[in-house]
Amino acid sequence: MNLPFDITLSLSFARPWILAFLVLPAMLFFWVWTRRGARLALPFDHQYGDPKKLPGRRARGRALGFFLKLAESVPALLAVIAILLLAGPQRVGAPKTKRKLTNIQFCVDVSGSMTASYGEGTRYDAAMEAINGFLDFREGDAFGLTFFGNNVLHWVPLTSDTSAFRCAPPFMDPKRGTMPPWFGGTAIGKALKACRDVLITREEGDRMIILISDGQSPDLYGGQDQEIADMMREAGISVYGIHVASGGIPGEVVNIASISGGEVFEAGDPVALETVFKRIDEMQVAELEKVAGEQLDAFGPWCWLGLGALGLFALFGFFLRATPW
Repeated sequence: MNLPFDITLSLSFARPWILAFLVLPAMLFFWVWTRRGARLALPFDHQYGDPKKLPGRRARGRALGFFLKLAESVPALLAVIAILLLAGPQRVGAPKTKRKLTNIQFCVDVSGSMTASYGEGTRYDAAMEAINGFLDFREGDAFGLTFFGNNVLHWVPLTSDTSAFRCAPPFMDPKRGTMPPWFGGTAIGKALKACRDVLITREEGDRMIILISDGQSPDLYGGQDQEIADMMREAGISVYGIHVASGGIPGEVVNIASISGGEVFEAGDPVALETVFKRIDEMQVAELEKVAGEQLDAFGPWCWLGLGALGLFALFGFFLRATPW
């Protein structure tokens, strides 16, 4: 049988201090069941009494008196239910399973070499198109977008709202010729450190950087790659590198990715680039975690109980009430 509410009555309340007013209906209950005699003294009261002690008198109906008191107790019951409703009854919802969050920071090279032909467009065009496709694979994760050349620009902060990514490509397109001169080179090391600083501010979820570049980076020479790799590993950040050029992948990037728990891919054309993103999605499988149930309002059972008591009170009013005649 399906009931219109959860039959479990809640013992948790949003405003428990209101329960102190339950003393009022309790006093009313006590008065109804302990008071003696009728409310009015009538001329024929002398006809009733204990026949054993007072011969000639009639005994009052004990059963009738019980039901009269029961009927008079219903208003107190309604007061109890009203106070409980004002206190805000609550129940704990069922535990839920949700997708464990992954914080993904895209680190995209916008140096001049990213304007080279790549399929039907440029390397930059293909990279941004592949990123937008990747967002659909990872619904529920948080994404951030960083552009870099010789310097770094955090374009989109970490967010689950991906609409900003869809609008980003035209603004930082290096082929437009509007890029400032300090974005002309390639400083992968500086960009990775900047992305790390963003990710470590997020306490919840896993952390991942997806680096998209096509060139060498002088700021990774002289052991700097090892230092950055150690920083990433200590921060729990996996670095995935995507090399969108025909040349060999820089060894420094390979070193950073392998030490941090990521991997490096070479994508010679847009189709390969799309495949790489699918591969990364498969490697970083989204985990599920169980979260505790939330506190939910539980007015239903008490409302139905109140309606039942109100109907009972109305029914008693027709045939079961004390009258002075």
